[in-house]
Amino acid sequence: MDPSRAHGEVSYSGGMSTVAEPSTDLPAPTASYAVDPALVRRLTRRVVCAARPELRTTSSPLTGGPVAELPLSTADDVALAYAAATAAQRRWAALPVRRRGEILLRLHDLVLDHQEQLLDLVQLESGKARSHAFEEVADVAIVCRHYARVAANHLAPRTAIGVVPGLSWTRTAYLPVGVVGIVSPWNYPLTLAVTDALAAMMAGNSVVLRPDLQTSLTALYAADLLAEAGLPEGVLQVVIGSGSTVGQAVLDTCDYVCFTGSTATGRAVAERAGRRLVGMSLELGGKNGCYVRADADLDLAVDVAVRSSFASAGQLCMHTERLILDESIAEDFLARFIPAVEALRVGVGLTYGVDMGSLLGAEQLGTVQRHVDDARAKGALVLTGGTALPELGPYVYAPTVLDGVTSEMLCRNDETFGPVVSIYRVGSDEGALTLMNDTEYGLHGTIVSRDTRRAGALANRIRTGSVSINDTYAVAWGSNRGTLGGMKASGIGRRHGKAGLLRFTEQQNVTTQRLHPMKPVGSMTDAQFATGMTAVMRVMKKAGLS
Repeated sequence: MDPSRAHGEVSYSGGMSTVAEPSTDLPAPTASYAVDPALVRRLTRRVVCAARPELRTTSSPLTGGPVAELPLSTADDVALAYAAATAAQRRWAALPVRRRGEILLRLHDLVLDHQEQLLDLVQLESGKARSHAFEEVADVAIVCRHYARVAANHLAPRTAIGVVPGLSWTRTAYLPVGVVGIVSPWNYPLTLAVTDALAAMMAGNSVVLRPDLQTSLTALYAADLLAEAGLPEGVLQVVIGSGSTVGQAVLDTCDYVCFTGSTATGRAVAERAGRRLVGMSLELGGKNGCYVRADADLDLAVDVAVRSSFASAGQLCMHTERLILDESIAEDFLARFIPAVEALRVGVGLTYGVDMGSLLGAEQLGTVQRHVDDARAKGALVLTGGTALPELGPYVYAPTVLDGVTSEMLCRNDETFGPVVSIYRVGSDEGALTLMNDTEYGLHGTIVSRDTRRAGALANRIRTGSVSINDTYAVAWGSNRGTLGGMKASGIGRRHGKAGLLRFTEQQNVTTQRLHPMKPVGSMTDAQFATGMTAVMRVMKKAGLS
């Protein structure tokens, strides 16, 4: 690795290492970051804020060093953003869906062309490894291509027969809701700030976006690329500030609520949206299980388990926190799994070659350490990891595997949201299903099995919004024709697929009656009308009409 190498406007000097055998030929992490001030000025001009706003300096999880000074919006700025978005939305909705799609297709190419700069910013602001940052770049491109190609069909009005064939017909139109308010989190700063907005805008809405303050530069860079792709002024408004003030103002003002974050906050968001009777979609927490069946290919199972447990340092709602093993293969699996975990290359650096990066900050590090210490104190066995790695970065934590976790331990039921996975052994599929469903959450599950038909049947009995068979979360997330979302305390609504687009619409029914109204004609009595309609309904049933 060249410690002086630079990508576009962001340069970095840093290093990486491995938990098992620290490398000696790589430089130690430093705080030597340089984000071009001209880039920061260009991006922050897209923030809706006062002429002389309050400023806040963000820091990078990779080293703790400063990243950029960002202007803060206020609740009054949110009102201005909403007004501008409302005015822009009317013009935007009047554009044909195909024209909107052309902008997304241009963004597809721009995101891929500018991926080096985007990867740098995602890593710089979130601390994740570059390969995991690339997942976000790929995801945005895939979503652009998908909705650009299918939105016109999904949004086209649907015509059907009315109550009596030939006399009436009904048409369902999909109308934009207006202004969609999106509050996105820090853990996927590109994907979660952009892809929901793309679906909302394809449906004819404008968007007011409040990205997490920690990762706002990534979101602003994406907004800049959207403008370059041809998005009209005002359709996407960006405000920056805390969730409790600016984020809440966005969700209290908009015509539709789109929130990704913790279950506790999501409950409060849902309550406030419910009072206003506006639509909402919420993706919240998870406590996801990965079940390795007795018939699993163990090499594949180890690969799936490692990637699903430690992607983005476990700061992923869909990642595995419970590893459920059939007892007949448990020891053979662990004999392969633990060395694979210990071989992970952990560290920081704006280059490929690291398997797992850093936690976001002190709060996340504290939660992870508290869960591990609590489990250890109550009798759990740390099979590997269980310690911070400050020599690699201020918030880096070793990939950790716990055994013997019981119900009184914090990590049994609470979301850890870090690189910690617990081992459980079961004697049957039924035992695995019971354990996977024994949680208030219901976001994602994974099954590894050679018998994909049996695995599919089991998947239908897992109370999660998505299940991956023989791969990690990535195969479910990247399959845009399917949907993603949570059951139980993991959320409401779906992203991706047809449902992920139509959630941002109001369905309107327009029914047309021809010739004469649905009532008795001439001297016909009500009784005669009822008799005639009864005969018509019997004929319609025999004809197979719905």
